[in-house]
Amino acid sequence: MTTRTVRAAVVAAAVAAVIGAGGVPAGAADGPQRYPAVLVGHGPTLHPEGATWDPVHRRFLVGSMPHGTVSTVRPDGSTATLIDDPALVSVVGLHVDAAHHRVLVVNGDTGAGLRSTPATARRTAGLGAYDLTTGRRLFYTDLAAVAGDGGEHLGNDVAFGPDGTAYVTDSFAPLVYRVGVDGAASVLVRDARLAVSPGGFGLNGIVRQGGVLVIGTYETGALWRVPIACPDTFTRVAVAGGADRLIGLDGLLARPGGTVAGVTNRLGGSGAEAEVELHSPDGWRTARLAAVRPSPDAAPTALTPGPGDRVYQLSGRLDLLFAGTPVDTFTLRRVG
Repeated sequence: MTTRTVRAAVVAAAVAAVIGAGGVPAGAADGPQRYPAVLVGHGPTLHPEGATWDPVHRRFLVGSMPHGTVSTVRPDGSTATLIDDPALVSVVGLHVDAAHHRVLVVNGDTGAGLRSTPATARRTAGLGAYDLTTGRRLFYTDLAAVAGDGGEHLGNDVAFGPDGTAYVTDSFAPLVYRVGVDGAASVLVRDARLAVSPGGFGLNGIVRQGGVLVIGTYETGALWRVPIACPDTFTRVAVAGGADRLIGLDGLLARPGGTVAGVTNRLGGSGAEAEVELHSPDGWRTARLAAVRPSPDAAPTALTPGPGDRVYQLSGRLDLLFAGTPVDTFTLRRVG
């Protein structure tokens, strides 16, 4: 991620495309069609930062940084708008909560969105919940207001538990939020130890591993262990096997057996573009970097389950978006 403002370039390339992104009725299911190993998606300047698998309708969903929308992705790569909520400036992380028939969507604003304004840029963190079939809003919670500090905020990623309680990271403030299934929210953790350098990019990917949250920091590659029942006792995870190779750590994905996979990129720093695999023998008090695999695609930002519980890596070409040269394609590539 980066915070360079490229709104003017995106507007010039994409204003005419906003309506065109919604080709079929919201919630139309794609059925049990086969998704390819390399899915090249196409939709007018969507530039997704996050992707998720919808096991109910058996389809991928992707967000849009410029448009603030969520779209379905068919096996042929075509897209259709499912969620178009004016409250969403830029969709960052999103995850399907199938048990509650909803998709959780994190709102932020780096300045790269068509809906960005001076009042919202670098001051937006929110979580929306939407019906998985219709895209209807169930709730939207302004997390920057919950923080109550009047400072800079950027909602980034979300994890959730079996009861539907969600946990959201903030990349511009040392905060993790807790949001109930009804949208009621509070600050789970607020601590200066989670802060990064001025103008830097902080907390990013988050996964739930039993009773703890594992959270990555983009700028430093630090991993944090946050016990949900006693969040104030959070600690930094000691990582063996090359912790410096986690710089630029973006999206995380919990895998069977307690493994956590993730991606690194150089969008906002010196990180490599790679997929990483982390194991922990002791409930994430410590961890070992078990694998680092170079990414075949530029600027990967997320991993998501796919059909057959295979893992797909997302490249939404945010590097091109932030450079002011938006494109209409993105890639979901099977990597596991």
